Amino acid sequence: MTPSPKNDEDFPWWLVVAGVIAAWMIYEVVTDDLYTQILTTLSKGIGITIFVTLVGFFSACVIGLLLASACLSRFLVLRQAARFYIEIVRGIPIIVLLLYVAFVIAPALVAAWNWAATGLGFEPIRTRDFPLLWRAILALTIGYSAFIAEVFRAGLQSVDEGQIEAAEALGLSGWQRFRHIVFPQAFRMILPPLGNDFVAMVKDSSLVSVLGVTDITQLGKVTAAGNFRYFETYNVVALIYLMMTITLSLALRRLERRLRARRTE
Repeated sequence: MTPSPKNDEDFPWWLVVAGVIAAWMIYEVVTDDLYTQILTTLSKGIGITIFVTLVGFFSACVIGLLLASACLSRFLVLRQAARFYIEIVRGIPIIVLLLYVAFVIAPALVAAWNWAATGLGFEPIRTRDFPLLWRAILALTIGYSAFIAEVFRAGLQSVDEGQIEAAEALGLSGWQRFRHIVFPQAFRMILPPLGNDFVAMVKDSSLVSVLGVTDITQLGKVTAAGNFRYFETYNVVALIYLMMTITLSLALRRLERRLRARRTE
């Protein structure tokens, strides 16, 4: 059965149900001293979660765009090197990548820096001087850059070749063609999957708790271990993540509709 093209315009009953549940949970948090205490404790980790997500996602987008450009390069070496990176990294679970970066790559980077610093006259550093927070951000950057590279590649390839040839005929440089012709059109194709990856990174940022980074999940684990109120603690943890992810999803959907409406004008 072919789905109706107006399914996106259905009244969001799912959002009403989710809103009722969220309102009930917020009421419990406000009126219950235990919930209020748990929320106060966990709120200290919201800033860390947002920081990890924003820095990691921005860095992954930059690397992903470079990888996508390398995949479309006319040079075989660049294409094969980018494909090697993408396929290898996509095959490693994020949590394994976090542990590998934190306890293998980070010490190797410190050793490489110390080797170079000795010859340049700089002071050597210790492995513990490389904060676990930045190790976690580096791991998320590496992991998501491979997925985002495929998103960018598909979007860039969706632009009609005729428009690029017309831009070349007008004498536009490679950067001007990318800036004015290719990327604005590709962005409409890139936005939905890129938005999904951003929401996914918000959730996957909880994995940094395995390194002891004091995000929402880590504070939830510590709080539950201290008060033994696992039900209440993880209710609040789930509520915080749900509020962030659903808000982001709705904002991205609204942006998609605006772009779609602008294209049809």
